[in-house]
Amino acid sequence: MKKTSLFSYFALPVALVLSLMAPESAMAAGVSHELFTVNNTWMLVATFLVFIMHLGFAALESGLTRSKNTTNILFKNTAIVAIGLLTYALCGFNLMYPGDFNGWIGFAGLGLSLPAGDAGLIGYADGNYTYYTDFIFQAMFAATAATIVSGAVAERVKLSSFLVFSTVFVAIVYPIVGSWKWGGGWLDKMGFYDFAGSTLVHGVGGWGALACVIVLGPRLGKYENGQIRPILGHSMPLATVGVFLLWLGWFGFNGGSVLSADPGAVSLVFVTTSLAAAAGVIASMVTSWAVQKKPDLSMILNGSLAGLVGITAGSDTVSVTASIIIGLIAGVIVVFSVMFFDKMKIDDPVGALSVHLVCGIWGTLAVGIFSTNPDHKLWVQLVGVIAYGATSFAAAFAIFLALKGTMGVRVSEQEEMEGLDMHEHGIAAYNGFQTTNQ
Repeated sequence: MKKTSLFSYFALPVALVLSLMAPESAMAAGVSHELFTVNNTWMLVATFLVFIMHLGFAALESGLTRSKNTTNILFKNTAIVAIGLLTYALCGFNLMYPGDFNGWIGFAGLGLSLPAGDAGLIGYADGNYTYYTDFIFQAMFAATAATIVSGAVAERVKLSSFLVFSTVFVAIVYPIVGSWKWGGGWLDKMGFYDFAGSTLVHGVGGWGALACVIVLGPRLGKYENGQIRPILGHSMPLATVGVFLLWLGWFGFNGGSVLSADPGAVSLVFVTTSLAAAAGVIASMVTSWAVQKKPDLSMILNGSLAGLVGITAGSDTVSVTASIIIGLIAGVIVVFSVMFFDKMKIDDPVGALSVHLVCGIWGTLAVGIFSTNPDHKLWVQLVGVIAYGATSFAAAFAIFLALKGTMGVRVSEQEEMEGLDMHEHGIAAYNGFQTTNQ
């Protein structure tokens, strides 16, 4: 005979008493205080998983670049988190979620303003999370968009200029274009769909990175006499750790975008996210092995990220089988994309353009192909890609070009050759260790 624990005798009466004690706002929201707490807790867990992604970016970017620039990479990635959080609190949150507006641009005012009483707690967002949880979760996304640019411009950008660019881009450009979909703007009304940011985060960051790289130019010695000279990163273990941290963080990035702790939806997103990443690894491995004749670790690391970016737009609305297909195609695309940008002499030390921009476009269009929701149309997805691409690229290009004409955006030839760590920061990343100039 199955035994019944003492707890079970009291669980139901306690739950009934708590539900009777819940205020009218809880009933209006349609959730109990217990469910509200579970929902909000999951959203906060997802927030710190997205925060962990910044450590992943820092490790990946520093691993795939030379040791003489490691301190510089780590400095930028730390500063970007602070810039993203503070600017999002100052104006970004209210630019991205302005309430009723014309669908193109709106602003709900400076700073954060917690609604009074339960309106900012259980009465906020149908009882799924609080006002402050909403802010901090979205703020982590904002900082991620600026981080994407960091890797693409690594090893030759002036620190001061990069920080100014990041501040303007994440404070103004990212939230305004984000409002077009997530803030209920014109693309949202058209039916454009991007669940967790293949375009809204990764695409916007990728377009910004492309603009900056074009203005900045390639690293010294990268393209000489019509040849592409590989400039190898200094630590593949560090890069690999970074990718696994990013993969871990993506469970919060996509899983948190369910915007509740709904068991079915969160579980589906976890599965589609994981399988797309795994498929990206296998596809990039096979493709790079066939093309380059040797298995390339950097390619399969970016292959996993390609699968993750590719599935981000539709991880809640595609089937498990479709998620694998999306990841497989992303894994193939990323290999040829890296080779294409090199052929075009667009120098991207970490493959950020291929991963975030190209695979972000693919993932957004894939929603129109594989979504189980018939309202998601391919042509609408294409309109969204074009709108975000044109605006983000033009804005980033204008900002960076203005900085080039005023502050300058590139370090001197001597500084680049000797390393940014000593020239920009006066400290090496690996003091006490003998290194080459790599």
